[in-house]
Amino acid sequence: METVLITGASRGIGLELTKQFFELGYKVIATYRGKKTDELSNLTLHNNVLAYELEVTNEASISILSHKLKNITIDILINNAGIISPNNQQLEAIEVEGWLNAFAVNTIAPLLVSRALLENLKLSKKPRIITISSQMGSLKSEGTGLYAYRSSKTAVNKVMQLMSLELKEFGVAVYPVHPGWVKTDMGGAEADISVQESASGIVALANNLSIEQTGQFFNWEGNLVEW
Repeated sequence: METVLITGASRGIGLELTKQFFELGYKVIATYRGKKTDELSNLTLHNNVLAYELEVTNEASISILSHKLKNITIDILINNAGIISPNNQQLEAIEVEGWLNAFAVNTIAPLLVSRALLENLKLSKKPRIITISSQMGSLKSEGTGLYAYRSSKTAVNKVMQLMSLELKEFGVAVYPVHPGWVKTDMGGAEADISVQESASGIVALANNLSIEQTGQFFNWEGNLVEW
């Protein structure tokens, strides 16, 4: 049985990933910020689901988690926690503080969490790091607005590419993944796909990707995304 750790697991894609991995027989370590939702609390009634509080932008919080998990094998790390912030991201209105916060959560945190749990991943026979990104961060995307969100996802794609090159010698595979436009609090009701569909695709990717594909950018359907 493999162990998967999912950040931002209290709702949305993270919660659905927790459900689906658990139903497939994985041991799931789910992290949340603030207070656990009722749904996540109910899942932790099962022995194979553990939940830990984690503020992904806080190095002390990350360090506490890594100490709690010392010597525990993690086969799959899914950096799912993310934000759109700030509310107004148009050229004439975007403010520095909100932009920096988007980078802290979407770009820097995945590296900090991955680095802190690297020794856990090295204990696995097939370690994988999946970071939930967005095709809106691709330089091929010509959409406008959402400066903070788009740029933070572009940056995390580069961070993951660099990590994939540096960690390949240790057998740790790294992949940014576009989850689709998903009907969550972030994606909105007009989005294209359900959270169940997105999560099931990500679960399939986690099962099927190999070290030979490290550093490539995939979508939830398993197709390559142009950077």
